[in-house]
Amino acid sequence: MPVTYTKSALLLSLLLGLGQAQAASQPTQNALASLNGIPHPAVIAHRGASFDAPESTAAAYKLARDLGADYLEMDLQRSKDGVLFALHDNNLQRTTDVATKFPERKDSPANEFTIKELKTLDAGSWFNAAHPDRARPAYAGLQILTLDEIIDIAQGNPQHKPGLYIETKEAKQFPGLERDLKDKLQDRGWLSPAGSKLAKSELAVGQGKGKVILQTFEKSSLELLQKEMPQVPKILLLWVGEGGMEPKSKVSFAESGDKDKAAYYARQEPKDKAEFEQWVDYAKAQGAIGTGPSAALTNGGDQSYFDLVKPWMNQYTHDKGMLVHVYTIDDAVDYKKVMDAGVDGIFTNRASELLKYYQRPATASVAQLLEKNGY
Repeated sequence: MPVTYTKSALLLSLLLGLGQAQAASQPTQNALASLNGIPHPAVIAHRGASFDAPESTAAAYKLARDLGADYLEMDLQRSKDGVLFALHDNNLQRTTDVATKFPERKDSPANEFTIKELKTLDAGSWFNAAHPDRARPAYAGLQILTLDEIIDIAQGNPQHKPGLYIETKEAKQFPGLERDLKDKLQDRGWLSPAGSKLAKSELAVGQGKGKVILQTFEKSSLELLQKEMPQVPKILLLWVGEGGMEPKSKVSFAESGDKDKAAYYARQEPKDKAEFEQWVDYAKAQGAIGTGPSAALTNGGDQSYFDLVKPWMNQYTHDKGMLVHVYTIDDAVDYKKVMDAGVDGIFTNRASELLKYYQRPATASVAQLLEKNGY
């Protein structure tokens, strides 16, 4: 009996030791981020500092850079003549004066315009009209930016060089977009391999291994990005509904009786636990280093979507050895909520506020930095 007990105890001890060794060998999320050269937690400036300046313009990207954001985030499209540029919407009407400049083509997709035509549009005045409290005369006439111009901005501050967080926007509209993106990043030296002089620089994220993160909602684009740029970190963005996870409820917004979409989205969820897990598993299998889920915001609003950052969801993703970068959070109450739930980085329009929350405040105010940059 004593011998049996000793053997059992020894076996138990070995098993416990093995379990502890396995637990110790699993990198923390901080270590996982560090392994990929990604700051933790990451401050991802959504279309630049787009609360304080017109989204995806030089004013917004320069401000985000100078505030100290880790990444400049953008939606990538391709012009009719093959130039890569940043714009969120397929249509130009919300953020430009296309209806005045090209009235007969105002409903045309942005990719049916040449870059020369796109450059004639005013991409800043709409912001002044929409947000008079944040309006600045210098925003009038701001242009749509090419990827080249955003790279120039990212490299333009010797003290801080943010990385690029690039979404292939509805990539099926742009066959070959992933190859074009690789070629451009390669031409500009942004795909330098680990160990190169550029990758070893300690200036900031924009000079290191994680200087580019690629993101997409489309499974097919994730596969193509992995094929073209296997060494570059990738994020699969998560959504419930068409093109994303199958929802538990088939009731549409129109049928729901909800007065606003935020309330409708907040109640939507994946069909079941397995549906969520399947998307995470797919992302992992295709080489993604993380996911980009949405969040339901405390005060609602047009950025409030599905709650895909519940603690069990983040834990499942972490257990797969993946990071969680949530979109799009602007208020301290929600910064705390999602961080408590276990996310590893946040897409925000208010980079200045998120940096303060992380106790990384800028050395100058938003107004001072805008004025310094000529706005």
